[in-house]
Amino acid sequence: MTDVTVPHRVDQLELPYLNTEGMERRDALAAMDVVRETHWLARTDMGYCVTRHEDVTAILRDKRFHSALSMLPQMQGVPENAYWEKRNERQSILAMEGDEHARLRRLVAPAFTPASANRLRPTMRAVIGDLIDRVAGDGHCEFVADVCDPYPIPIICELLGAPREDWKLFSHWATDIFRIFNGNLVEDLPFIERAGLELNEYVAAMVAERRGAPRDDLLSDLIAIEEQGDRLSTGEMTMLAQAVLMAGTDTTRNQLACSVELFCEHPEQWAVLATRPDLAQRAVEESMRYLGAVRATVRFAAEDIVYRDVLFPQGTFVTTSLAAANRDPEVWDHPNTFDVTEERSTAQMTFGSGIHFCLGAALARAELQVALPILAQRMRGLALDGQVEWKPATFGIWGPARLPLRFTPS
Repeated sequence: MTDVTVPHRVDQLELPYLNTEGMERRDALAAMDVVRETHWLARTDMGYCVTRHEDVTAILRDKRFHSALSMLPQMQGVPENAYWEKRNERQSILAMEGDEHARLRRLVAPAFTPASANRLRPTMRAVIGDLIDRVAGDGHCEFVADVCDPYPIPIICELLGAPREDWKLFSHWATDIFRIFNGNLVEDLPFIERAGLELNEYVAAMVAERRGAPRDDLLSDLIAIEEQGDRLSTGEMTMLAQAVLMAGTDTTRNQLACSVELFCEHPEQWAVLATRPDLAQRAVEESMRYLGAVRATVRFAAEDIVYRDVLFPQGTFVTTSLAAANRDPEVWDHPNTFDVTEERSTAQMTFGSGIHFCLGAALARAELQVALPILAQRMRGLALDGQVEWKPATFGIWGPARLPLRFTPS
């Protein structure tokens, strides 16, 4: 007679409880270490959490677990239908699932390659150079406001083909659209709605112009894409432009601030990078592993799912801790050591994995690879010049809200 393993319902398991709310970063990581050593799964206030690299990767790659981004309206007290009606637009590719998501990712993939991002590196160098020129002689700055916040917008505008005089418009739209991640959707919805509508109208006008006069920019690339007669609609292109603004702006702002704060804690690594700009790629990957701006991402079971002999009923929320996966000792040698000179064989998890792997990863990598070595060369003797103010841990994309720095004037 063959034994048949009957899966245990997840809500009937005795599991460790994980709550890192209000904890300092190091304390939160320590709590996740304890949980990871105890069980592969933990109970949370929202549902459940996986902290081991193997399970984080598996959940993110399992198409039966859907992105909880589509559930944000309901989770924050706004019915989903009302939310999308108010936004007056189709669902973002960041929240799509199934065949429609696969179709769009397949169509747009050629426009988001490393080669496409690399053609913007001259713009990146010019922008970061100009920003550091403004503070280099002072020997101090508030890094978030002076460098991080203004850095990505000109690059996104160049990518889309928007003129310099409209950079401030895009910065304003980005700030308001990103309110979706701040945990107060009921109050922020009017700002998100207005910014989305204004951005969509702007991009739709650009698309109409590019159809008659293509340029060397992303919108022209998207217009030219065709696969077996399938093309992107204007609505899809405006939605993608908004996704690019989200993927290429706030992530870069926060990750640059996280990385520089981390180098303040490890000044010897900053000095190495200043003399070895060839380490830029490793510096980016290692700082994203050690202190990523995206600490976790949430999935929900779109159907009853059995994983590792555990039944997750439909609707169950599972948080995948990217921060914990990036410190898993089963995967990383000396995971709690920050070293930009070491070549690690495993890819860091901050960009996610699976079908929702960050659409703007190549662009964000290029932006950080350009910025960090230039900053290291121009801001020698880097140190904190006051208290770092961190954004609330509830923010989906997280980092310093204020980062006061001092350095040797140049």
